[in-house]
Amino acid sequence: MKWIPYPAKSQWPELLRRPELSQTLLERQVAEILADIRINGDTAVRKYTLQFDGIRLEEFAVGTEAVRKASLGLEDRLKQAIGQAARNIRTFHSRQLETGGRIETMPGVVCWHRYAPIEKVGLYIPGGSAPLFSTLLMLGIPARLAGCREIVLCTPPGPGGAIHPAILYSADLVGIHRVFRIGGIQAIGAMAFGTATIPRVDKIFGPGNQYVGCAKRLVHISGTAIDIPAGPSEVAVLADGTAVPEFVAADLLAQAEHGPDSQVLLVTWDEDLARRIQISLEEQLQDLPRAGIASKALENSMVILVKDADTAIEMINAYAPEHLIISCASDEQIAVRIDHAGSIFLGNYSPESAGDYASGTNHTLPTNGQARVYSGVSVDSFVKRITLQKLSREGLENIAGTVETMAEAEGLEAHRRSVEIRLRQNHPEQEGKEKEKI
Repeated sequence: MKWIPYPAKSQWPELLRRPELSQTLLERQVAEILADIRINGDTAVRKYTLQFDGIRLEEFAVGTEAVRKASLGLEDRLKQAIGQAARNIRTFHSRQLETGGRIETMPGVVCWHRYAPIEKVGLYIPGGSAPLFSTLLMLGIPARLAGCREIVLCTPPGPGGAIHPAILYSADLVGIHRVFRIGGIQAIGAMAFGTATIPRVDKIFGPGNQYVGCAKRLVHISGTAIDIPAGPSEVAVLADGTAVPEFVAADLLAQAEHGPDSQVLLVTWDEDLARRIQISLEEQLQDLPRAGIASKALENSMVILVKDADTAIEMINAYAPEHLIISCASDEQIAVRIDHAGSIFLGNYSPESAGDYASGTNHTLPTNGQARVYSGVSVDSFVKRITLQKLSREGLENIAGTVETMAEAEGLEAHRRSVEIRLRQNHPEQEGKEKEKI
């Protein structure tokens, strides 16, 4: 990790910039692949699956027999863990659809709202060296709670074209039965445009590398909604002298092992603590199975020394991390001053991995500074909020002057007349019925 002692504020924008590929080159490559998929459908998907995954596939869909075998082949201990995580996620997310009642903004004018699910959603679950079945729980459970009618799952094929059994088990547990063995750009394109075998969806969810992130941004421009413009994963740790160096080092490595393009950031005003964390990190890295991946991520990562807590908080808000761990004595007091973060973990015993798997919150979060304007995925991400209003004749009379005056000022005469014509005429029978309904 790079050591950055007491940087001037003028250095922060460049210092906190995420490492990334050339966007021009990246977008050109991804756009060409997406265009091929839009035109040639399954044929193009097969071509890119062979090119990028080294797998020749005739059938993309995973049958029910494969799902059944996955369940039989999974250890009971892992199935129990997945079940516990699913219960916690469902408990937390089920509270997110609570709505208020009807609101009378003035006599005779009643407004309210209701939720309607997005009809067709696509979930992208990364596979490869780290099959993220936990992400399937994070996306599939709120999609089910929202009531989405069709849920399509795409995940990259492993050796021999197989999907990790934990992904299939989790899909079955959540109730997702349309599973396809495709990954990367080709999965995003197939769900966005539809092919002969893979249905088109209205909105695509799920994390991925910069290629997947770029594909999601490009299909969004062409008309398919996406959850958040996410990219490589990241964590920031804000620590004071009460932090346990071994804990912080473990958290930094937990994030670094996601991928070589991940980034970790340690911000502290305690230089001695930072050095002890660095020593522990190097020790723990030695026997880490994904040490090679983590080491590359650490090359893009930093230890930043600041003069005090106020500066540290200001820097964290400037960085807007996907995950933020606050290992400080006054963790909750600091947390209320953090305006830009995807998810916050407080104290020495709240590792990011708890939120990644089982505490109940969602781990599909905004990266690359997007936490300044985006929230993480929730049940709200899978629904639309539809507003409703109902006015009695009395209500329309009460609001008529306001509406007519504003419409006239905007030069929209038909708007003004739509009010006037109702009040010029008297329909006592209809008026009685309207009052009864309200």
